Amino acid sequence: MLDFEKIRARAATRKGGTDVLASLLGPAPDNAAVAKISDDRILSTIAERVFAAGFVWRVIEQKWPGFEEAFLNFEPKRLLFQPDDFWHELASDKRIVRNPQKIRSVRDNAAFVERVSKEHDGFGRFLAEWPADDQVGLMAYLARHGSRLGGNTGQYFLRWLEWDTFIVSQDMGAALRDAGLEISENPTSKRDLQRIQDQVNAWAAQTGLPRKHISRILAMSIGENHAPEAIREYMGE
Repeated sequence: MLDFEKIRARAATRKGGTDVLASLLGPAPDNAAVAKISDDRILSTIAERVFAAGFVWRVIEQKWPGFEEAFLNFEPKRLLFQPDDFWHELASDKRIVRNPQKIRSVRDNAAFVERVSKEHDGFGRFLAEWPADDQVGLMAYLARHGSRLGGNTGQYFLRWLEWDTFIVSQDMGAALRDAGLEISENPTSKRDLQRIQDQVNAWAAQTGLPRKHISRILAMSIGENHAPEAIREYMGE
């Protein structure tokens, strides 16, 4: 495998220097702090990432106050108490994006969050206690037990909560293959994801960097060289 410092140096050169690259990595995540996030904010983040999947993120962000109103501030207990008519009416509610399948996922995920919260004294605590070096296992759990939380949606959900998450983007995958990791062009298999996990863990141990930063450095080291300003706008930072 290519030494990670060479990958970081290449990314720094592409972005205009070490300081510029560092400014694009964002704050270091704190998995322990996720334990303090309330269940309604967990469910809100799940729903936001589900509705944003395959859609223009900025439109979802602009409409989100309406989502909060329509979905009763995403309080799982309140939502699970609502009759079927409540959910049917949401399909014609102009405050939200009226996608029936994604609307149903909110109901399903409210039940998911409530169940896990009861078992672990809070969904945030459940996430905080999950081993940081087993993101792949957590992704599999979310995909299996949650609704529409497979693939990148689950990864972005964890990233939005500031759980230390790598995002298997097209550029990250390309950078890993360029570094010598044997994975497919669409690395979604259990085998490929575990190879990515193992390599990211190795680099995290070697460099002391959060997995989030390793992921971003990899993505910025290859592919289209987006300007720093465009990256900051995309990240909302």
